[in-house]
Amino acid sequence: MNDLSHPAIQRVVEVASRKGVALDIRVVPGRTRTAEEAAAAVDAELGQIVKSLVFVAPRTEGRLAPIVCLVSGPNQVDRALLAAVTGEVAIRQATAREARELTGYPIGGIPPFGHGRDVRILMDQDLCAYQWVWATAGTESALFRVAPKTLRMLSNAVVAPVADVPWMRAPTASSFGSRLSFEAGTGA
Repeated sequence: MNDLSHPAIQRVVEVASRKGVALDIRVVPGRTRTAEEAAAAVDAELGQIVKSLVFVAPRTEGRLAPIVCLVSGPNQVDRALLAAVTGEVAIRQATAREARELTGYPIGGIPPFGHGRDVRILMDQDLCAYQWVWATAGTESALFRVAPKTLRMLSNAVVAPVADVPWMRAPTASSFGSRLSFEAGTGA
């Protein structure tokens, strides 16, 4: 089902509406399981795509406390930074099953808000550099455009340095070669 009446999309719309925000949901053909697919589907920069990544921290009696990180498309969560920001010692990425149980949505369709329970949400500070970002609206093919400030309000997120940004990663042979050709082309 790829129409706007899908129950998962409706949950996202209702949460935004309760906070006074009308979302313009775009249902795109096919799936947008990756940030690259989402960027291509809505003709946006990769950095404008919001990835909702679910992490868990163990609690007593085997319970898990969910933490959703809203991360800019090219970035990855740095677990050491995430642990420092959250104060959690034993934090790990949720399995697909855990992510669905804790948020109410499958991986690829997890929105930044409207989860089935209380979820701690952290927002990558790199998303704040854009006028507009695109986030998933409950299914793999539904996206909405939103200002980062509004996204923060809707998700009740804390903006924090949780991302390992691409330019900070150790260079690989291919990135070293492309950096050399870029510098050579600019006269740097």
